[in-house]
Amino acid sequence: MAIVRWRPMRDLMSLQEEMNRIFDRFFGNLPAEDQEEMAVSDWYPDVDIVENKDEIVVKAELPGMKKDDIHISYKDGVLTLEGERKKEKEEKDVNYHRIERVYGKFCRSFQLPTVIQEDKINAEYKDGVLTIHLPKAEEAKPKEIEIKVS
Repeated sequence: MAIVRWRPMRDLMSLQEEMNRIFDRFFGNLPAEDQEEMAVSDWYPDVDIVENKDEIVVKAELPGMKKDDIHISYKDGVLTLEGERKKEKEEKDVNYHRIERVYGKFCRSFQLPTVIQEDKINAEYKDGVLTIHLPKAEEAKPKEIEIKVS
């Protein structure tokens, strides 16, 4: 019977690699063999929503997209962002070693926590970040109540 030297670090590294694969599959970062079928699929841009006393500001990361490929709508307190990131033309006689960027359509909707002045919503798109300003309606803004001293 041969004695095999135990190497705990190798086992730990193997375990870590397996855990990384599990998390990558769960969160959408797939290994190269699975990336091809996922390269064109639904995806969801990262979004930040911030509220101050006057407005709600929504920022969405949409790198590499054109303004005309992004659509915004607001109805009944729900803000909806839709768009499509189109895949670049695939070149022949080229070996792809890694494909991590995702392409395809996306749609995200957010129920906003307050009444918005719909006619004053505006949006800008700069450096791959879409910023939407949603001004609060006057009745939704906090009111300062004066305390009278007698």
